[in-house]
Amino acid sequence: MSRIIREARPTDMADIMSVMEAARQTMRQTGNAHQWVDGYPSEAVIAADMKSHGGFVVEDDDNLSAGRATIVGYFAFLRSPEPTYAKIYEGAWVDDATPYHVVHRIASYPHVHGVFSSIMSFCFAHDPNIRIDTHRDNTIMQHCLKKHGFTYCGIIYLLSGDERLAYQKLA
Repeated sequence: MSRIIREARPTDMADIMSVMEAARQTMRQTGNAHQWVDGYPSEAVIAADMKSHGGFVVEDDDNLSAGRATIVGYFAFLRSPEPTYAKIYEGAWVDDATPYHVVHRIASYPHVHGVFSSIMSFCFAHDPNIRIDTHRDNTIMQHCLKKHGFTYCGIIYLLSGDERLAYQKLA
């Protein structure tokens, strides 16, 4: 089996939303009840990622005999600036001068392993400066970020006012 990362297409929407729901359930089962609520991320949010050419799917080619690869993950990979990263509290960015990419909405099926590593390999092949934020209760994401060498930088606030832990890595 090999993994393919490609730009998401509108015809992928049902598969993407299935991955999002699985990720949302995993969050709830691991004590993260306050992230991705009220239908977020919605189809409109994913469609906006696609429109900006920043929505990507992760596929496993284990179903090629059935005529297509299986979508097992999704993420947004967007160019800076990220408006909510303009101010960081209780810390500082590792590098606040160089352009960066931000990764949002990372999701995968819980039974599929290595998706985060595949995403990071793809992202760092395109930009050596990556920023990510996550909810304080998202211990799975915090573990993945630490495991992949991200530095905790401080706290940012979303447009809604919700707090997020901010991370950055320079390859």
